[in-house]
Amino acid sequence: MDDIQPPGRLVTLTDVARAAGVGESTVSRVLRNHGSYSKRAGERVAEAVARLGYVPNRVAGSLAGQGANARLVGVVIPSLANVVFPDLLRGLTAALDAEGIPCVIGVSDYDPDREEALAAALLSWRPAALLLTGLEHNPGTVALARAGGVRVIEMIDTDGDGIDTVVGFSNRAVGAASARHLVARGYRRIAYLGHDLRVDLRAGKRLAGFEVALGEAGLALHGQEIRTGPSSPASGRAGLEALLARVPDLDAVYFSNDDMALGGYFACLSAGLAVPERIALFGFNGLDFAAAMPQPLSTVRTPRLEIGRQAAACLTGEGPKKIDLGFELIEGATA
Repeated sequence: MDDIQPPGRLVTLTDVARAAGVGESTVSRVLRNHGSYSKRAGERVAEAVARLGYVPNRVAGSLAGQGANARLVGVVIPSLANVVFPDLLRGLTAALDAEGIPCVIGVSDYDPDREEALAAALLSWRPAALLLTGLEHNPGTVALARAGGVRVIEMIDTDGDGIDTVVGFSNRAVGAASARHLVARGYRRIAYLGHDLRVDLRAGKRLAGFEVALGEAGLALHGQEIRTGPSSPASGRAGLEALLARVPDLDAVYFSNDDMALGGYFACLSAGLAVPERIALFGFNGLDFAAAMPQPLSTVRTPRLEIGRQAAACLTGEGPKKIDLGFELIEGATA
């Protein structure tokens, strides 16, 4: 991985000075907030910085000339609370460690503004590559990534256009396959239970694919429960209890992930509801505990480790690409 190829030219301080119509020394003073410059000059520099996606080079003057930054990869993930992202990082770091490439990791907590700030901070160290999660970002994050002069790899989603390189699977296809499985098993009164779709956009894509496939079968969602806060077994349990209190005749529930589905399973045990005879449960992610449940969870297994490995492999090469690694539907015993 020695010949890492950036997708575009790095935006420099000279570019900012030219766009702002001021000298490079003025740009430097504005960025350091040190020395004298006019208010108008400061505004023009700030506008040029935002428009061009320029980030200061923290390496200059300290590590410049040592090549240390060329052996660094920046990664932004949305969470460490869900095992999905640690699994992805295990695949990524194992591949990078084999090449002697360290990575710096930032956690956005599903906050697009925080993701943008983390991307800017990582790019200021002039890494060899920037790895982001998903395809939806703030315009500022996209501008930074395009102007950073490094390879940009977006992971876990292929439903949309990437900045540079995309590695993952189709969340819409996952949702559609999940719906078709439930319909083929004879379930008709199907509901969705998940967490905030404004936060987890990939869950929203899965739900959209799920509803399209239901529509193809002449069906629609029979109920829906969206929980606030992060996904968890506790949220899944409370959510299913609330959903059944409102829509008691459900015969199947599609969960946003396995954590929520596990909580739903606990709710069924507590209420004495037979699974899947009284109500079927279907999850997403194919986590290890799902297979270890008394009734193995029906779910979709995603290639998290392989996504990490492939993302590392994509650090070399030229031009944008999209790698769809697919997924595996696990029939399990709950649906």
